[in-house]
Amino acid sequence: MKVFIVLIPLLLMLTDFNHPALHEARVNYNKAAHDKDVCKQMIDKLENASKNSALNLAYLGGFQTIWANHVFNPIDKLKTFKQGKKNIEQAINKEPGNVEIRFIRLSIQKHAPIFLGYRTNIQEDRDFIIKHRNDAASEVLQKNIEALLK
Repeated sequence: MKVFIVLIPLLLMLTDFNHPALHEARVNYNKAAHDKDVCKQMIDKLENASKNSALNLAYLGGFQTIWANHVFNPIDKLKTFKQGKKNIEQAINKEPGNVEIRFIRLSIQKHAPIFLGYRTNIQEDRDFIIKHRNDAASEVLQKNIEALLK
């Protein structure tokens, strides 16, 4: 039993180091709303990362929807937001039980303007995250979840 207690955090830390784009996405996720350059860099990195990963797809979608705030043209804003929304929903369909993907969707829906109609899963995701927040894969994610739930 003691071996599991030691190995689980170690494996979780190694997971972050094996996926530098994912670790960087977690660290920069909250910064992207206020820093256009960070947001664009993360979109570029995640577009070049494995799109087979539901988590990479979810972060790509999250950054794309955030990018819509940095775009001036209303048509481009809507197009970018819709693409991000599509990527997030594809990720949810691939891994509906992933707390990190649910966190991404909740963070976007919670801040999305009502007229976009992307606010239908807020309570569902909030309840899921509260129930499964201890399953968070990294310390950075746990901090991001706590900040979002405040």
